[in-house]
Amino acid sequence: MSSEPLLDLRLPTSDATARLARALAPKLGAGDVLLLEGPLGAGKTHFARALIQERLAEEGLSEDVPSPTFTLVQTYDAGMLEIWHADLYRLTSADEVTELGLEDAFTTALCLVEWPDRLGDAAPASALSLRLEPEDDARRLTAHGSPDWATRMADLRVDEGTE
Repeated sequence: MSSEPLLDLRLPTSDATARLARALAPKLGAGDVLLLEGPLGAGKTHFARALIQERLAEEGLSEDVPSPTFTLVQTYDAGMLEIWHADLYRLTSADEVTELGLEDAFTTALCLVEWPDRLGDAAPASALSLRLEPEDDARRLTAHGSPDWATRMADLRVDEGTE
C-alpha cells in the first residue's frame, strides 16, 4: 500500500460526502472491504449510509439504513450482492471480530467497517482505507489502498462543490 493517498478531498458539506459515496458505490462488489476511519462525528456512518442506499437503489430497492452502533452489524441484500455494514466501536478485542462472522464476509460480501482499528490483524490487506477528518466546517477524506484500487478509482469523478 502506497503512502501517497489515492484521493485527498475537501468535502465542504454532508451532501458532498454523500455524492462521493454514491460515485464510489457502482465500483464495488463482493469481496471489497472499505475501512472507514476517523473520529466520532467525522461522517463515517453518513458515508456508509449513502453508499448502501445507492447500491440498493441500483436494484430498485429502498431501505432504512440505521447506524450499526448497537447491533454491531447490519446486512443488506442488494440483488446479487450482500452488503455488511459494521461498527466495531464497542468491541474490546480483535477476538470478537470472529464471533461477528466478518472474516467470512470479507470474501463474499461488500463490507463497510467503521472503527477498523478494532480488527487488529484481521483487516484485509486488500481493503480500501477511507479516513474522514473534520476540517473547519467541512471534512477531509483521504483514501489509501493497493495499486488495484488506484486503477479502479482512476476515473472516479467527484464534485467537491462549494455549497
